[in-house]
Amino acid sequence: MIEFASLASLFAVSFIAATIFPLSSEALFIALLDQGRNLSSLLFWATLGNTLGACVNWWLGTLLHRELKKPRLLNWIHIDGESIEHAERWFKKFGKWSLLFAWAPLVGDALTVFAGVARVSLWQLILLAGIGKCARYLVLAGTFTALFPTPLN
Repeated sequence: MIEFASLASLFAVSFIAATIFPLSSEALFIALLDQGRNLSSLLFWATLGNTLGACVNWWLGTLLHRELKKPRLLNWIHIDGESIEHAERWFKKFGKWSLLFAWAPLVGDALTVFAGVARVSLWQLILLAGIGKCARYLVLAGTFTALFPTPLN
């Protein structure tokens, strides 16, 4: 039961952290790794949660794309169409491959939103952002285990 609760918590925190809410999943990931939890399970649930959170951002981006055509919400959320169009041009300049960096602090969430604005397919977002997010957790796990090796019994 503790294992399920730990993985469910990691999934939830990873999901929320990937949306526009400021939260970090790395501390929980490392804490669970330090407790000896299975790395494969941690990678799967953290990556799944983080990638699904990116899908929420992508969906918000698709809504913003529609708003550019028929503005209704932009005045309410205080984002002007010119700012969105500038961000869309920037995203198109660097392309969908920039989604491999969707894990990056500050810009990662914006990348996934603008992928929706730029009409990147959901499957491309899931693949590219998922690869980047999994790689980030792998590097985090590798760095942690290199710095704090588990003593052999």
